[in-house]
Amino acid sequence: MNAQPPIIITRVDLQRLERLLDSLEEYGPGAEALEQELARAQVVGHDEVPAGVVTMNSRVHCREEASGKDYHLTLVYPQDAGGEGRVSILAPVGSALLGLSVGQHIDWPAPGGKQLKLTLLAVEYQPEAAGELR
Repeated sequence: MNAQPPIIITRVDLQRLERLLDSLEEYGPGAEALEQELARAQVVGHDEVPAGVVTMNSRVHCREEASGKDYHLTLVYPQDAGGEGRVSILAPVGSALLGLSVGQHIDWPAPGGKQLKLTLLAVEYQPEAAGELR
């Protein structure tokens, strides 16, 4: 497995995600993966996060390397998931996207045990950069 790229998250996202983890009745693989990501992240203030970093509620453009297929995804809390392109932070690709910077790539476990390599091409919308913290 590849070394994981360094990630950056905001203090606000960290606090909200820790509360989310504390509120879970069952701790599945998604929660464990998220916890590992939070543990290795560099934490910054919401006004210090670079615009090309994936934060909660960011909309991203990424490409799957083998097929060249493009994905437009929005990283959301579990209660907001389910719409077109809306990915829960507790999904494998959700926790893997958190904190990534443009140009970095991740291995995305696909159904059937296959590994897909996703490259982050752009952060199309980031609440912090847009000045829209919620």
